[in-house]
Amino acid sequence: MALLIGEAKEPPGRRQATRQRLDKAQSPIKALSPVQAPPAPPPNLVVLAQRPERFPVGPLSRAFRRRYFSEIELAQWNDWRWQARSRIRALAELERIFVLSPDERDAVTRHQGSLPLGITPYYASLMAREDAMEPLRRTHIPIGTEYLKMPGEADDPLGEDGHTAAPGLVHRYPDRVLFLATGFCSTYCRYCTRSRMVGDPNGEYSFSRPQWEEALDYIAAHPEIRDVLISGGDPLTLSDERLDYLLGRLRAIKHVEFVRLGTKVPVVLPMRVTRSLVRVLKKHHPLWMSLHFAHPAELTPEVTEACTRLADAGIPLGSQTVLLKDINDSVDTLKGLFHGLLMRRVRPYYLYQCDPISGSSHFRTSINKGLEIMQGLRGHTTGYAVPTYVVDAPGGGGKIPLLPDYVVGREGDELILKNFEGETYRYTDPDGTVGADRTPPASAL
Repeated sequence: MALLIGEAKEPPGRRQATRQRLDKAQSPIKALSPVQAPPAPPPNLVVLAQRPERFPVGPLSRAFRRRYFSEIELAQWNDWRWQARSRIRALAELERIFVLSPDERDAVTRHQGSLPLGITPYYASLMAREDAMEPLRRTHIPIGTEYLKMPGEADDPLGEDGHTAAPGLVHRYPDRVLFLATGFCSTYCRYCTRSRMVGDPNGEYSFSRPQWEEALDYIAAHPEIRDVLISGGDPLTLSDERLDYLLGRLRAIKHVEFVRLGTKVPVVLPMRVTRSLVRVLKKHHPLWMSLHFAHPAELTPEVTEACTRLADAGIPLGSQTVLLKDINDSVDTLKGLFHGLLMRRVRPYYLYQCDPISGSSHFRTSINKGLEIMQGLRGHTTGYAVPTYVVDAPGGGGKIPLLPDYVVGREGDELILKNFEGETYRYTDPDGTVGADRTPPASAL
């Protein structure tokens, strides 16, 4: 089926962007110098018109726009700022599009505070209208279990607040910091690790220019910090100017070698990846990006275009996927996702055990299920399609990798191993002790 190509506006300038911020905008973080008008060209110089922004429109979003946003022109649909301003945020907007279950309707009505309802029209176009169990819909429309706090759950299970070294800056690992640049996301995943702080600009957590400066001063004063992960919220919801300013300040700190951006925007708001944004990002290499994918249904023509632009800009792309019960917790589903990501030049990086945030029990699988999936991937597909399965330890212990156990035991100098097919093999390891605490079964001897 042919794709439609629509022209989208480039992001507005700094002052215009400030006026067009979303309804509950946070304190603006402006660049240090005003925008200067370009000099007039010499009289004999022929000036070529700037090539307009163009972006593909897949069949799902095309049909959705015609049905639910028929008054919106294609160029406006492909304008990322319009998508962000037009997020589905209220019960009436939801019910105009979705046939809600009583549980969904009640959960939306009850909500207060952080982690509000928020779905871009583009991302809503990928969801089922009537099936409340459809995977993408389940990740974004609340249900009643969200209000039940089960044993082991906490509002801040990873202990980020306890490792905050400066406002918005988490220093948990020796050489790395997490820089929380904004509390705004274009969509709000119901299993969000930072559900306590996102989407509530009037809440306890604030994100502002003074906060950025304190965090930058801390990084500059600690030469052991070589790696900065910018997250939030979602840093790609910042204007090009603000993002350029932040990346430039970090790049000016000589001991910062490695800068990463953690974002779901290319998945839920792919038209945000404009040529203007790509030009900004290319200025600040080496720059890496972690994209948050959940399901193969997200691999649309729009997402393919966004990933292509980022990869063509020389930005290494990795995916971080949360293992979610009855959403992506099968070998076939994750293999389809990971193969699709590799085809889009995105390397599957982490498979996360769902963090025990308050109200997330309906999303969490057992560790056994995660190891079963890893065993179904390792050896059954290319190693590039096999991420590292990790538990982010509660209380700030950091990421702990988990692997299926392939060590059967030891007999003298020989380590007995099991491969992906369950066959046993002997590896000569005269100085080793691994497996010495296990008695191999008779079938392995």
